Amino acid sequence: MTPLALTAFTATSCLGRGLGATFAALEGARTGLAPCRFETVTLDTHVGEVAGVDDERLPGELEEFECRNNRLALLGLRQDAFDEAVRTAAGRLGPKRVGLWLGTSTSGILETELAYRRRDPGTGALPADFRYRGAHNTFSVAAFVRRALGLEGPAAVISSACSSSAKVFASAQRAIAAGLVDAAVVGGVDSLCLTTLYGFHSLQLVARTPCRPFDVERDGLSIGEAAAFALLERPESRPAAGSVLLLGTGESSDAWHMSAPHPEGRGASAAMTQALAAARLAPDEIDYLNFHGTGTPSNDAAEARAVAAVLGTRIPGSSTKGATGHTLGAAGGLEAVICALALRHGLMPGGVNTRSIDPALGVAYLLENRRAPLEAVMSNSFGFGGSNCSLIFGRAA
Repeated sequence: MTPLALTAFTATSCLGRGLGATFAALEGARTGLAPCRFETVTLDTHVGEVAGVDDERLPGELEEFECRNNRLALLGLRQDAFDEAVRTAAGRLGPKRVGLWLGTSTSGILETELAYRRRDPGTGALPADFRYRGAHNTFSVAAFVRRALGLEGPAAVISSACSSSAKVFASAQRAIAAGLVDAAVVGGVDSLCLTTLYGFHSLQLVARTPCRPFDVERDGLSIGEAAAFALLERPESRPAAGSVLLLGTGESSDAWHMSAPHPEGRGASAAMTQALAAARLAPDEIDYLNFHGTGTPSNDAAEARAVAAVLGTRIPGSSTKGATGHTLGAAGGLEAVICALALRHGLMPGGVNTRSIDPALGVAYLLENRRAPLEAVMSNSFGFGGSNCSLIFGRAA
C-alpha cells in the first residue's frame, strides 16, 4: 500500500489529556489505573477513568448528542489543537473531501442505563427526554464529531469490539486509495458504563488488581476509557524527516469463538502477515511491537504463539494496557497514538504492572523502558469473535 501521513494525532485517557501528558506517563512508567469509583459500580477492580469528563458541556447546537461518550470525544478533539488541524485540512481540501471513520464498542449506552432507572413504574416506558439517536446509537459519535468539526465527507463507525479503532485505519486507507476522499479523521472513543464493567465481570475476565499483561500471575483485564484521533493524508512528495507514516494494515476474522481467540492465534497471525506484506517489510524490520496484551491467560498465550510464528521471539514489545487499561473500542486508536509517540521519541515503553514474565509465552517482553531509534513499529488489536487487526507505523527518513 502507499503510505499515509499522520499529519496530526492526539489521545486522552486515564494517563492524561493530550500527547504531553500521555508521553510523560509512559516515560515515567506510570499507570492511570485506580480503584473503581465509577457511578454506582460496586466491583472490586481497578479502572482507567478519565478525570473531568462529566464537567464538560456540549455546545448548545450539539446538545442532542449529550452523553458521556460524546463529552469524552469533545474533550479529546480539543487536545493538541487537533480540531484546528482538521478544520485547516477541510478548508484546504474541501469539507466533502475529508472522511471520518471511528471505532466504538458501547457508544453512549450509559445514557440508556441511566434512563432505564427512570422508566415509568406503570408502563415501563423510558423517559421522554431520552435520546437514543444522539447517545446510545452506535453512529452517534461519528455524527457528533462530523458536525463538531464541520465535515461533510463519508462517515462510518466500526464496532468490532477491541479491534474497532484499529480497523478504521484500514478502512480510511482504502477510501483514500480509491479516491473517495483526500484525507480522513480516524480514531476511537469508548467510555465507562455499567454494561461493560459488569459484562466483563460476568465472563470472569476482570482482574481485582491493576492488570498485568504477560505476567505469570496475570488474572484478567482492567477496563479503561479513552478518546484518540489521527488525521490521515497523502504525504508530501518528500515528507519531513521524522514524520509518522501508516505503512501497512492487516485484517482477519477467524470466528473461532464468541469471546476467546483461536488457541494457536491463527487469525492474529494472518493479520500480522498481511500488515507486513502491505508495508513491504520483513519480520525482522519491526523494531517494536505493541501487544494487544489484555492480561487474560488465554488471550496473552494465543497472541504470544502468533507473534512467535510470524515475527519470531526476539522483537521487543510490551502491552500498554497496564498503564491505560483496556479501552475496548478505543484501544486500537489509543495504541496507534502511543506507537506514533514511540517513533517520535525513540521510546519503547515497558509493560507497567508486569513483574514476572510468564516463561511459557516465549516473547521478548519489556519490563522497563528502552531508548532506541525506531523506524517501524507494529500495533496489534484483537477483538471478540476473532476480529483482528494489525497496523504498522514508520518514521519518514
